[in-house]
Amino acid sequence: MCLAIPSRIVKIDNEMATIDVDGVQREASLLLLEEPAVGDWVIVHAGFAIHKIDEAVAQETLQILRDAASIMDQIDK
Repeated sequence: MCLAIPSRIVKIDNEMATIDVDGVQREASLLLLEEPAVGDWVIVHAGFAIHKIDEAVAQETLQILRDAASIMDQIDK
């Protein structure tokens, strides 16, 4: 199973972006997006930014993922 993670574009160099999720930065291709800009929130899957999303939706999704991870940690203990 794959999970697409909301990420914020912090740098663009040609068709590649540096994206940030909670301080972790990675590279992602921008080939599938129209007019990406620094500061945009995007869904990233398999190394490609595939969709722009609203910041509020991105933050809500990230919180849900944090909560799920916390629950899994509690179950594992």
